[in-house]
Amino acid sequence: MESPDEARGPSIRELSVPLDRDRFLRELIRQLAGVLEEVVGLEETRGFISLVGQAIGDQIGEDYRKALAQPSLAISQLGEVLVDLKRRIGGDFFIVEADEAKIVLGNRACPFGDHVIGRPSMCMMTSNVFGSIVATNLGYARVEIQEAIARGDPGCRVVVHLKEGVEAGFLEGREYYGSEARP
Repeated sequence: MESPDEARGPSIRELSVPLDRDRFLRELIRQLAGVLEEVVGLEETRGFISLVGQAIGDQIGEDYRKALAQPSLAISQLGEVLVDLKRRIGGDFFIVEADEAKIVLGNRACPFGDHVIGRPSMCMMTSNVFGSIVATNLGYARVEIQEAIARGDPGCRVVVHLKEGVEAGFLEGREYYGSEARP
């Protein structure tokens, strides 16, 4: 005769449920972004996510400066830092090109995985983290997300402009200023 435990099948703990902390947090952020987009709209949601991204970018930038024992990062280091931070959180960013005027990054995998699809407001996290880190070190950044997995593109293309001014042709994107460069 079977015991009551055997009759019930596998224990709850042994079930194949696709749930862990990472997946839970990604879904939490996706749902939060979705609720905000529905309640206050896409632009307002981008604003809220921008505030969070700014704070996270400030902390991550400080962590890299401390780890490198430098008061600020050079242009040559910034592209590598942006790629590395995304790698550490599950992205697959790479440098397409970099010079004194811009850093162009590609990406094959979003850190939010498929949870980002249909939630373009979540791209503000990338924009603000990148913008905050670059502006803190150089005084200025303009981040332009030209392609995004969240919008249905097969990958992301992010251009971080390093020089200020519409005369230089930077019409798209969001501007960021370091504390000493603020007007």
